[in-house]
Amino acid sequence: MGITTLSSREFNQDSSRAKKAALDGPVFITDRGRPAHVLLSIEQYQQLSGGKKKIADLLAMPGAEDIELEIPKLQDLAKPAELS
Repeated sequence: MGITTLSSREFNQDSSRAKKAALDGPVFITDRGRPAHVLLSIEQYQQLSGGKKKIADLLAMPGAEDIELEIPKLQDLAKPAELS
């Protein structure tokens, strides 16, 4: 895993280079020589964040409207309480 450092100017001029570098490791983007931002691949981000996805994030993803979801009906959820 390599670390790449780009100035803000370099990032603005060649963002595709930054995206390709992010596949290999984090890309630090500097402002006036100081680290200001980090670009990660989605896989690296998910690994860092624990990989847990929230349903709201999943529903906001492109193509989510095309997913068919069948939720089975649960039977016998309510049962009488035994009070004796």
